[in-house]
Amino acid sequence: MRSKLKLSSILFAAAMVVYVANVLGILFTVVLNSISKDWFRGVFPKIFTGDWYRYVSRDHDIGSLMFVTFTVAFLDVLIALAVAFPAAYVLARKEFRGKGLLLSLFLLPMIVPPMAYGIPLAMLCYKFHLAARLSGVILVNLVPIVPFMILILMPFIEQVGTNLESAAVMLGAKRWTIFRKILVPLTVPGILTAGILSIVKTISMFDLTYLVAGGNTQTIVVALYADAYAAGARPPQAVDALAVIYFLTAMICLLVALKFVSPTQMVFKLK
Repeated sequence: MRSKLKLSSILFAAAMVVYVANVLGILFTVVLNSISKDWFRGVFPKIFTGDWYRYVSRDHDIGSLMFVTFTVAFLDVLIALAVAFPAAYVLARKEFRGKGLLLSLFLLPMIVPPMAYGIPLAMLCYKFHLAARLSGVILVNLVPIVPFMILILMPFIEQVGTNLESAAVMLGAKRWTIFRKILVPLTVPGILTAGILSIVKTISMFDLTYLVAGGNTQTIVVALYADAYAAGARPPQAVDALAVIYFLTAMICLLVALKFVSPTQMVFKLK
């Protein structure tokens, strides 16, 4: 038994080393390529430069890209929170027939590949003249963000004891007062976590945004894809520079999210 455990530990450690080395190797290559010239051989480039970041700033309006990206992300979070919080409260507190089916329907956009519903959704946006507009980009991103937020909020609401709400009712508090003075303050970590992680998810969401975004409504990930695969020739180092900007933007948002709560709190109900 001990030999089996030892072997499994060695295999697990080896797999983790290979995985981490692969990820760090990719990041290391992209970052170095974005700050170097003439890197055709050798482990390290011989010439370091910031020209590729200046090239990207001339080729793109980085401020506009960031503005569109975060406008879409923040508006999606606000609208999704208004829908997801009541839904998460009902699913966390109430027991009723068909609850499992309703929860499955809510989570369906997270299970089904985005293109399966993204293309019909994009067709509707084009039909109602929402494509290439900020409203269309916000609308399509709401579809996966709402269930994602419900899934995060439910454990936080379950952690708030129902006895607190019952005591408030016995003391004459109304529903709005209970919501405002008890439920919201006690679930602030969950709301912040759901909001910030939803911002990270929206920033990295490519498929749905790409289907409806226009020239002035591109997010940074769509601009990155266009640089890499659209018509016209761009230096690969400039594409890597934009990739580094995108990566840092997403990582900063993720690190801010992890400051508020441990990831295990989003899955397990605390007793």
